[in-house]
Amino acid sequence: MEKSNDAASATNREYLTFRLDREEYGIDILKVQEIRGYESPTRIANAPSFIKGVINLRGTIVPIVDMRLKFNCAKAEYDSFTVVIILNLRQRIVGIVVDSVSDVMGLMPENYQTAPEVDSVIDSDAVLGLGSVGERMLILLDIEKLMSGDDMGLVSDAG
Repeated sequence: MEKSNDAASATNREYLTFRLDREEYGIDILKVQEIRGYESPTRIANAPSFIKGVINLRGTIVPIVDMRLKFNCAKAEYDSFTVVIILNLRQRIVGIVVDSVSDVMGLMPENYQTAPEVDSVIDSDAVLGLGSVGERMLILLDIEKLMSGDDMGLVSDAG
């Protein structure tokens, strides 16, 4: 879809929204390659517990990160709503397991708020802020920063 007003498209950002436990998160839609149903990955020895393993996606080996485990959520069951969001981050393909995908939401600058400084399992540099539309509150994530953290070892900071 082409937008006629370049200024409007520069300020309106679109986020893919997903749920983990009772929280709703948003990531830049431009980082999303595809959304797939959950399939059990092949385990990797000595990997952190939140890295579930790898899958073969059309010849590309893709590490799979369970975001529930990464964010210390209550352990959820894998069900028909559980999905893997395949991300393209700095030419590296990574999958994240989430409870469900909601929708794509466009947010204007007036819908953004700075995230409060609180202790969290999420690196504060990886939280862009909070987005609100009506009664919904989204935690907006910089998924590249989150996936390039020292504990992840998935995406290098160079590039």
